[in-house]
Amino acid sequence: MQYGRDTRGIRSHIRSLERSRASRTRPDRPREFTMLGREWELLDDVFAPPYSPSTGVAADFLGLGTPLPQRKASAGPSLLEIGCGSGVISVQAALGGHATVVAADINPLAVENARVNAARHGVEDRVTAVCSDLFSALGGRRFDRIFWSSNYVRAPEDYAYGSMHERAYVDPGYQAHRRYLSEVTDHLTEGGRALLHFCDRGEPDALRSIAAECGRELRTVRSRTVLEGTDPIRHVLLEIRPATTRPARGRNRRLVRV
Repeated sequence: MQYGRDTRGIRSHIRSLERSRASRTRPDRPREFTMLGREWELLDDVFAPPYSPSTGVAADFLGLGTPLPQRKASAGPSLLEIGCGSGVISVQAALGGHATVVAADINPLAVENARVNAARHGVEDRVTAVCSDLFSALGGRRFDRIFWSSNYVRAPEDYAYGSMHERAYVDPGYQAHRRYLSEVTDHLTEGGRALLHFCDRGEPDALRSIAAECGRELRTVRSRTVLEGTDPIRHVLLEIRPATTRPARGRNRRLVRV
């Protein structure tokens, strides 16, 4: 991930916190919204997909970005979505044929929102919403695919969240990213895939340093640049794999594109 422009502004955690506050409190915040050819409910204090392209980009990355005909439950793959928010990705995955989906979020209102939208679209039998700090509530469960559209922006390590809503926007000291990189492969089935949606609002150099320290290799599977306001933002879908050889702590590794 190399960029030919000054990214200090888009990486500002102050700017991201302002975006969080604006999204949470704006007077025209909808109770329902349209996305991917369907109607969705949006509860208070839950990340609002209408105000950010990230949910739509994530759906495209996962092959869930077009209106999908509802498929019956089958022996399809299992999916764990970390940070499910309103549940759009999890519900789309269930509609698209995933046999079991777990929609996890640290925000209890997001968990309820995912449940509401799963029921609205008739997949409550396939989507289980759980309140979990990353993998904390999942025990030893394993999944064929694990996906997190992360809170890309790094805040200072000592930053204290002012609201649950801010957790969708910033990660103090990249502590959550470190835990995800370290723990995610322990929750995969044999042959399963661990995926991370990141973008250049974040700090790729810091991410790859943490990955190296955790003994992980990052491969870019998809990328797309979208305009957010006046800022062209490059989004990437990364696959996380155990490194072939574990490097010395603190040593950087390059992201490998495939």
